[in-house]
Order: sequence, then structure tokens, then C-alpha cells
Amino acid sequence: MRVKAQPMIVRLPDGTVKQVGPLTGTRVWTVPGRAGRALPSLPREPRTLEPGEASRLCAFCSDRYLETTPEKVRLVGPAFEAVHHVPASELFDTPAEFRRFGNLFEIVSAEYWRENHGFRQPRAVIEWAQQYLADPVGHEQLQRLAEIRARATGVVPSLEEAALDLLGGSHDVVVARRHVLDGARTDDQLAASGTLSPDEHGAYFAFTVDSLAAIQAAQPAATYVSVFQNWLAPAGASFEHLHKQLVAVDEAGPQVDRELRMLASDRNLYQLAIADLAVAERLVVAAVDGAVAVAGVGHRYPAFEVYSTSGANLPQEHSDAGIRAVSDLVHALHAATGAHVPTNEEWHYRPPGAPWPMPWRVVLKWRVSTPAGFEGGTKIFVNTIDPWELRRRAVVALQHLRDDGLVAAGIRIGDECTADDTRLHYADPGEA
Repeated sequence: MRVKAQPMIVRLPDGTVKQVGPLTGTRVWTVPGRAGRALPSLPREPRTLEPGEASRLCAFCSDRYLETTPEKVRLVGPAFEAVHHVPASELFDTPAEFRRFGNLFEIVSAEYWRENHGFRQPRAVIEWAQQYLADPVGHEQLQRLAEIRARATGVVPSLEEAALDLLGGSHDVVVARRHVLDGARTDDQLAASGTLSPDEHGAYFAFTVDSLAAIQAAQPAATYVSVFQNWLAPAGASFEHLHKQLVAVDEAGPQVDRELRMLASDRNLYQLAIADLAVAERLVVAAVDGAVAVAGVGHRYPAFEVYSTSGANLPQEHSDAGIRAVSDLVHALHAATGAHVPTNEEWHYRPPGAPWPMPWRVVLKWRVSTPAGFEGGTKIFVNTIDPWELRRRAVVALQHLRDDGLVAAGIRIGDECTADDTRLHYADPGEA
């Protein structure tokens, strides 16, 4: 007897929406009475900023450059020009629109790569560390950071050894200039992804893609680089300051392994399971030439999925236009979400060397609920906003944003999108 396949998403007669993640198998319910909840706001009263305080609210702020590890590269000026290895004594000469530097408290440490993979820093990093230490300002900065890390880890290396790890690690942070909006009067006027202009977000995105490629090249033992953005404390952020993180790892993880197994028997997995499902269920949110956004099915939290429609797989294989297409949709969804909603932004792509093609996709999750005992005991997750409602909210917000000129001009929204917008080309590579 043939077993009838369970639909990926269905609404029951009482209004309950049941979902199964096409790529994960995660089971999710949205039950009546819990689906109309308002999105959360910051759980504190805003505080009036003192004069000059906006640029020194946290260690990522522009008046506190010396509190982070040495910069690997920064983008400056309206053209977002890249400047590498700014000496400590010159950090404040020019404001950085975006900066990349090593995370002081790495998820995967330099010691991990050294002890488990025999990694040794290349000559270029050794020379940079020597130059940085020769600058009295840089010497003091590295001494202070080495002491902070030593207190946290209990390991006290020489300053020269500590400097190599601080400069040559494989867990980087990409940080935006603003903590709060320019001219902000209170500390709740946060500068988020959606408050950037489309051009600023495009530079931020392209800078992250460049950083991903640089880490992959610098750490040969890495098989994958995890790219993510945590926004606000409920989503795991240490600072309310816009930043992305990139972490080199020596395995891609079980979700990528699962998708590769599925791809072994069906190269069109993402087209059939994601894009075609979105069309059939009217879950397409928006599109531009080169990318499409859908309301995701089977996520523990309300989630948008942005897929590149390019033939390229890895982010750095995309053309500038291809990167900008993904950026424009991610930016628009952040803007529609708002600066006070905790979110996770996750990048997914084919690991270098993987046997099957996979599209670059970015998942944006609204961290608006906390899984508890029911979810832990049943492995059925309660998501308070179903994909249809998520799509409806996003479409309304995006239409207002487009009317106000706050998102990419060429964005197509909701029913303006066609089936052609959802055609994914990752499995038939052509021009990126």
C-alpha cells in the first residue's frame, strides 16, 4: 500500500497551520490564538544620549577602535575604498564605513587550527605583527588585548605569540560605522541593516563576500566558513551594533550533509522543494533580477529565504550584480522587519569541493519566540506567525518602503513577481 506523502504546509479546518521543513524535516505548528501576536520591541526605556556619546556606546564604536583587535581591512569614503592594515597610530585619521578584524573571543581559535591541523601563520602575518608591535600605540593595544584574552582562557603566551593569534585568526567580525542613527538623540535609535541605504548595504554585503573569500584562502584546513549576523540580545548579539561574523570550521555540519545526500538523487532539490512550493502556495515575497525572496516553510521562527537565481554557487563566484541582487532583497526584508526585532541572518552556500551544486541563499529569522518544554519533548515547534501571514506583512511593509524610496528601486513585490522570477539556475551554471 502506498503511503500518501505529507504536504509541506497545510491549514487544518480549525485554522492550525502545520509545516514540515523541505530541507530539514523540522515540524512546525502555528495554532489559532497565537498567530496574531505583535512583534516585540526593545524591553527597556530609551535613554537620552550625552553629547558625543553616540560614537562610544560600545567597543565597536568609532571612538573606541583600539578596543578591538587590529584591523585587517576597512572601507572608507563614499566609494567604499578598501584600505588594508591601518597602523594603530593612524586608526582615527579617517573614519571607517565598515571594518573587518578578528573576534577577540573566537568560536574556533587559532590554537585549534595550530594544534589539530598543524597550521602556522604565513610570513605576511608574521611581518604585520612585527610592524604592529613596533608602533607604541599598537604595542599597548596588543598588550591590553592579550591580557584580556589570557584572563578569559587561562593561557598566558608571550606577547609575540599572542599578537600572531590576534592578527591571524580565522573568526572575523565585519562592523558598520554607526551604533545609532546619525543625529540620534536617544540610545534606542539603532542603526540596523534596514536603516542603511541600499548602496551602503550593498557595500556591507560585498565586503562580507570578500572577507569570506579571504578567510577561505588564509585557512587551508577549513572546509567551510559560517557567515551570520545576530541582531539584538535575544538573537545572540553581544552588542547592539550592526556586525556580521565569519567563522572558519573544518566541517560544514549535519544540515549541509543532509542537503548533499538529498541532492545526490535530485539536483533540482531547491527548485522543486523551495521555489516551486513558494509559487504554488503564494509565498513569493519579492524579487529583483538575480534573486528571489520567499516566506520560508518549516522554520522554528518566522523566516524569509532569499535565493540567488544565478548559475554561481559560492558567494564569491557571483558577479557584482549578482551579489547586489541578493543584498537588495536582504536589505529590503531587514527594512520591512524593523530595527527593534531580534533577527538572525544566516548564509548558506555550497562548500568548496562539494560534489553537487547548491544555490547561495540567505535566511532571515525573526527571533520572536522562545522554544520551551513542549518543543523539547515533542520536537514539534510552535511558530507564532505562519508563512502566509509572514508574506502578507512583508508585502504591505515593502510596498510602503518602495513608495518612500527606502529600498531598491527595481524590486518587484508580491503578486508583481512571476514564475520566471523563481527560476533557480544553480544547477545549470552559466554567467554569474
